[in-house]
Amino acid sequence: MSNPWIAIGALALVALLIPVSMMVVSALLRPSVPEQGKTSTYESGEIPTGDTRIKFNIQYYMVALLFVVFDIETVLIFPWTVIYQDAVAEVGLARALVPMLAFIGVLVVALAWAWRNGAVKWVRSPRATAERTEH
Repeated sequence: MSNPWIAIGALALVALLIPVSMMVVSALLRPSVPEQGKTSTYESGEIPTGDTRIKFNIQYYMVALLFVVFDIETVLIFPWTVIYQDAVAEVGLARALVPMLAFIGVLVVALAWAWRNGAVKWVRSPRATAERTEH
């Protein structure tokens, strides 16, 4: 019997050698044409204006994080629903249902916390608020 770590080491070596060799070959074969335009910031063909350090609303990041959390929830719940009937037949209702209820419970607590702290409440712009009060 051979050692399984040899196969893992060979796979890791190949995983490192292929990208490194591609970068080396690319560096050797590509043309080098330095221009001033290549070093400037790309702004869709427009001349960059203003400071690059602008403040973004944290709400964008909170929505993205919540999306990732609940997307992962879906990825974990879907396979469980597929094998649920077989799991109940094999290990019983409690052992099949309690772990998933605990998982969903943790997510509900996280959603309640996010809701309470205003993470899911979208901030309205002053213009949208003004338009709403005029009608």
